[in-house]
Amino acid sequence: MKKYDKYKNSGVEWLGEIPEHWNFIRMKHLFKDHSEKNKPSEELLSVTQNQGVVPRSWVENRMVMPSGALESFKFIQKGDFAISLRSFEGGLEYCHHDGIISPAYTVLKTKRKIAEQYYKYLFKSFSFISELQTSVVGIREGKNISYPELSYSFLPVPNIEEQTAIAHFLDDKTSKIEQAIGIKQKQIELLKERRQILIHKAVTRGLNDDVKLKDSGVEWIGEIPEHWDIVKIKHISSKIGSGVTPSGGGTTYLESGIPLLRSQNILFGKIELEGVAFISDKVHTSMSNSQVKKGDVLLNITGGSIGRCHFVDFDSELNVNQHVCIIRPTKEITTIFLNSVLSSEIGQGQIWYNQQGGGREGLNFQSIKNFYLPLPPISEQYSICNFIEQSTNKFATAISLKEQEIEKLKEYKMSLIDGVVTGKVKVC
Repeated sequence: MKKYDKYKNSGVEWLGEIPEHWNFIRMKHLFKDHSEKNKPSEELLSVTQNQGVVPRSWVENRMVMPSGALESFKFIQKGDFAISLRSFEGGLEYCHHDGIISPAYTVLKTKRKIAEQYYKYLFKSFSFISELQTSVVGIREGKNISYPELSYSFLPVPNIEEQTAIAHFLDDKTSKIEQAIGIKQKQIELLKERRQILIHKAVTRGLNDDVKLKDSGVEWIGEIPEHWDIVKIKHISSKIGSGVTPSGGGTTYLESGIPLLRSQNILFGKIELEGVAFISDKVHTSMSNSQVKKGDVLLNITGGSIGRCHFVDFDSELNVNQHVCIIRPTKEITTIFLNSVLSSEIGQGQIWYNQQGGGREGLNFQSIKNFYLPLPPISEQYSICNFIEQSTNKFATAISLKEQEIEKLKEYKMSLIDGVVTGKVKVC
């Protein structure tokens, strides 16, 4: 990357050296806190870290509808900026559309002619976000940015032509980086699809392509090897049940103790113990019916994560709450084979079909007990499980490499933005 011919020390810690011909002035001379209200008929916008300030209809996972009379909401125009409640983590948000936002946000409007797109990138740079930290007020969840404090921060001011050139350069480069990330994300999805196809084939047809098949008698399972059986989960399980929320709820959770597994801890492919809740030995003993053993398969039975499952492959005292079902296999089926079937199209299809609970997804124990499974001889199960484990490890490695490549591209993107907007890299 090119450098400018001459630099000068700005005397500003977060800016460091800047090109000799660049100016820098306090933010209050470029932007003003603008509060225009009483426009309830304007479109309601969402302030997001990934998309900026956009219509709520553009946001996939919409936040809770803001409360309060719309007359009190602030009017914001395309090209303005918003200080969001999480700006201290992700920078200031550029507005892409005229509309109104919650009065909890600060609206910044330019006071002089600038290239807003340049400042859109500047306000998302690592260096500027570090500067935002100096203007944080409040503690923990109450953190926010004080604009009266922030307004005294210095900002770089290249000439307008250079601002525009920088913005165009970054538009082009970041677009190409995002395209590359998108391609790798699609490659990850294809790898995951191929993994699921492999698992489905292994648990419904086995490993011998020449085996004779028979009709399973279950529509969504189809044909299975002639020597396999079809069984219900209740016939190959010694336990199907979940736990409860301890008396007192979250107030009983401890910093250490017996891990209490909740739905957020049960993922496809692993049991996540980071951030797990803990309960006392006394509470654990009182919840004896939901104590977990090595070899149990754990299945989420409520909420948005319904159907996620994995097995316990370690010896440790564990318990579960009411959102997690314990399925304890008998000697007729291996833990890994049972988990593989539940995570395949066969298990997930039956979970989808049997959801109950009106507006909230949920499974009851009776429906789980009546899930159908293909059942090979136990020796064949071990062979299938070894094949699945080896194959999924290869897929996991390939997916992990793609994810690392994506992270490197994201890091490069942020590093490029940071270098260009602060003048460490010359683009024109």
